Amino acid sequence: MRKTAILMFLLVAVCSAQELKIGRLKYNGGGDWYNDPSAEVNLLKFIGENTFIETNPVYEFVDLSSGNIFAYPILFMTGHGNVVFSENDARKLRTYLTNGGFLYVDDDYGLDKGFRREIKKVFPDKELVEIPFDYGLYHCVFDFNGPPKTHEHDNKPPRGFGIFVEGRLCLYYTYESNPSDGWADPEVHNDPPAKREEALKFGVNIITWALIN
Repeated sequence: MRKTAILMFLLVAVCSAQELKIGRLKYNGGGDWYNDPSAEVNLLKFIGENTFIETNPVYEFVDLSSGNIFAYPILFMTGHGNVVFSENDARKLRTYLTNGGFLYVDDDYGLDKGFRREIKKVFPDKELVEIPFDYGLYHCVFDFNGPPKTHEHDNKPPRGFGIFVEGRLCLYYTYESNPSDGWADPEVHNDPPAKREEALKFGVNIITWALIN
């Protein structure tokens, strides 16, 4: 209880200056970066209704070629297909992530190969490391034993990976988990209500951890 109270205090302090928005990361390469536009909108609504965080539940995309990337403390990236970052894109994203920004990436089946290749342009000297189940992101608000299995694809276990900069998790990546499917409007994927609630609660953990670290 005390831990939750402290977290809520920190979140109020962090978010009191303005309403929280999440930017949808637009990328080249042919992948559907625009997939499930209701996902982050519903997550922000859930956060606003179930925490003390003031949110602005809108769908706004962020183009790496523009300067508006720095207007968002958190970026969200998803899709099913290929990803390509230009050298300028990679440099801009690296600057964003090494200066306090946070990127959450959810493989919606088919993103993995391109994302892993292109993130090496952003951080050529770093590896995606698997996040242990006792890491704080999994327990900061709701308790999870690793990422949930929201949407079934290949009968593989859900896994969570990350990149750290000076001890701070700046990028979190879910594979074979797909919680953002559970954030989308109910009729989009027809996930059971319990699965959707679990996915939204996990989203609260991701956003909370991004804001307080």
